[in-house]
Amino acid sequence: MDKVGIVGYNQVKCYSDANYGRYEMIFEAVRGAIDNAGLKKKDITTVISATNDYYDGRTISNCFTVEVGGGYMADESKVEMDGAHAMLYGLMRILSGNHKLAVIWGGSMPSCYPYHSARLYETDPTWERPNAYVNDITSSGFQMRAYMEKYGLSKEDIAKVAVKNKKNAAKNPLALEESQNPNISISDVLEAEIYADPVTELMVAPPCDSVAAVLLAPERQAVKITDKPVWITGVGWNQETYYLGERDLSQSTSMEHAAKAAYDMAGISNPRNDLDVAELFEVCAHEELIFTEALGLVEKGKGPQLNTEINGDFPINPSGGALGGNPPCATGLIRIIEAVKQIRGEAGQYQVGDVKRAVASGQIGMCAQNNILYVLEGEN
Repeated sequence: MDKVGIVGYNQVKCYSDANYGRYEMIFEAVRGAIDNAGLKKKDITTVISATNDYYDGRTISNCFTVEVGGGYMADESKVEMDGAHAMLYGLMRILSGNHKLAVIWGGSMPSCYPYHSARLYETDPTWERPNAYVNDITSSGFQMRAYMEKYGLSKEDIAKVAVKNKKNAAKNPLALEESQNPNISISDVLEAEIYADPVTELMVAPPCDSVAAVLLAPERQAVKITDKPVWITGVGWNQETYYLGERDLSQSTSMEHAAKAAYDMAGISNPRNDLDVAELFEVCAHEELIFTEALGLVEKGKGPQLNTEINGDFPINPSGGALGGNPPCATGLIRIIEAVKQIRGEAGQYQVGDVKRAVASGQIGMCAQNNILYVLEGEN
């Protein structure tokens, strides 16, 4: 199979309220990615956006973003999922041989719409939606409690993840300012307002405004564009059943299957030794632990025992992860960008030493119903 490389990227800083036009934000992200690669608008052959009609409040919402997203006079389409899923679509378009430069962008502005009300449409329309007992907020509590009770873990185990990621976010200038806290403590997390028992507000990835963009190119073009292409050597995705009651929320079966497919494609047999860093889309702190186990980095129930600090045994979310800012439709794409930064040595204060191979994930659905995982590698 031909190699496909990431040759450019850009992310708009996360804001709780960006206070400027969404179309300006999209233009800033895409134009910045093109500039990052030293290219021009005319080089674009296809554009894939990650947006959501429910978030935008209108159907075929991407028709209003064609020009600012670089899609004018180019092949353009949309994925109503996470930006990481949109990148899969762009990857397949490159592999088809029909395109030489794909722009993938994703993002939204939850400061302008009722985020949690929109997510209620993910539930069963006959019973769950009218009663609204099951929603993206309450389900996070179900998931954390199931994980804790299955393996005898404590709230402190989960709070440690939130503390680590908030401190990491303080090193990331693009993270949400409200999530940057170098002095946060475990007691701060545990004593925060209840989100959905036992989840507290500081354990949750805060929805925020941002847009991110990446550029993909086939090997022949990629090596001409940059001397630091990051190759997509593996990808896997999987979706679990629709109903929460039919799932074991103490684990992530979809991530396990996604990881197996990505590892097999990339030739990874021992992820703990073969990988150097992970950027994972965690909606809540406990999901990082669940994903750590699903990726085969530790045994199930042992997630809290792994040192995942920037200088730890296996760094996870050195950028702060989604707990540092969670712009719907962009969060997974940002995880990919952060993994690219690590491989290219461009992560600044949160750079992990000697990164050659990384994984990055995206997700959609309640309790990470659908997961997608990429294995990314540098030139060496």
